[in-house]
Amino acid sequence: MSIVHVDNTNFKHEVMESTQPVLLDFWATWCGPCRMVSPILEEIAAERSDIKVCKVNIDEQPELASTFQIVSIPTLMVVKDGKIVNQAVGARPKAQILSML
Repeated sequence: MSIVHVDNTNFKHEVMESTQPVLLDFWATWCGPCRMVSPILEEIAAERSDIKVCKVNIDEQPELASTFQIVSIPTLMVVKDGKIVNQAVGARPKAQILSML
């Protein structure tokens, strides 16, 4: 499965109403640690059909970043049944990201 880029128009459907657990990445193009995490998320999206990987660009979607009180990026969240069940800030190796699920 490919990564889904979410914004205000599709966030509710893609993340909050998803029947699969969602690994959600709040990121920005200028963020070095975000660029380190990005290929890991692409691998996870390709390998794990049981989860959905979504990304929110905080520069393009400041309302979503504000709603979730994002102050540092990358911020990774796991959303299940419309609820945040796990969250981590900063770059993480693949094993740590997978352990969040």
